Amino acid sequence: MTALATGTTRAVVRVHRTALIVWGAFIMGAVAYLVWLNEVTAPDARAQMATCKPDAGFCTAFLATRDYAEPMGWISTVVYYSFWAVAAWAGAALIGRELESGTARLAWTQGVSPARWLATKLASPALVIVLGGALFVPVYRWAWSANRDLMGDDWTFNDVFAARGPAVVAWALCALAVGALAALALRRSLPALGLAVAVMIALNRYMELHRKDLWPTVTRTSGTGFEPSNDWWQVENGSGADGRYAVYHPPSHFWPMNLVETGIILMIAALATTASFLVLRSRTARTM
Repeated sequence: MTALATGTTRAVVRVHRTALIVWGAFIMGAVAYLVWLNEVTAPDARAQMATCKPDAGFCTAFLATRDYAEPMGWISTVVYYSFWAVAAWAGAALIGRELESGTARLAWTQGVSPARWLATKLASPALVIVLGGALFVPVYRWAWSANRDLMGDDWTFNDVFAARGPAVVAWALCALAVGALAALALRRSLPALGLAVAVMIALNRYMELHRKDLWPTVTRTSGTGFEPSNDWWQVENGSGADGRYAVYHPPSHFWPMNLVETGIILMIAALATTASFLVLRSRTARTM
């Protein structure tokens, strides 16, 4: 059984070798670009900013944003959505294609059980996703923190919030599981891919709207003597019976919020994975 499982895994890797190479190159390229931004672009931006006139605040802000802050923002956005878009493709399009073409049924007649076939199809891309996240997230955290004077206080941005912690990997694993479930339910690659992406967009949007509720907020009033900070995630503010007030998340809430979101998304991924095996067992029990 061990030899059979190893052979199945090797077959999966061989079939999707090109996709694995492209994904690996993408992650390595993103990491290399982050290093370049911090080691080359940041010093150059500061050198250009030094030529601005003392009262030319616009000049300084423009150079910092154009040369450093914008590229840092774009790389987090691209990687964040690429993680779960690629995972949805791996789950929906690839599994759906094998079901549609009959390749999966052929494998089942060669001594590979349907459950083992699905487990291998999910385990291989899941491992690649986790390894990619293990490389990207620490480098991105270092890059994001290295030159804070050149960037705004943007820890609450959706892509930055996910990319600085394990949530980005959890979203990808969830997309993989949702994609697999869609493929098994529809048994068609393109419809499954469309459904998986639509579900992930809806889930992602819902979580982004309710992310502020993942952890208890802090409330301060003018009676306690506070000044709003740019790095607060202000949920509510205004004037009340006790004067000015602010309801917010301080930066110290990042980790508990990110970990809670990671747990929720992994739970959804686990449910989708369980449902995938149940659907597969139901379908194969009727046809085999």
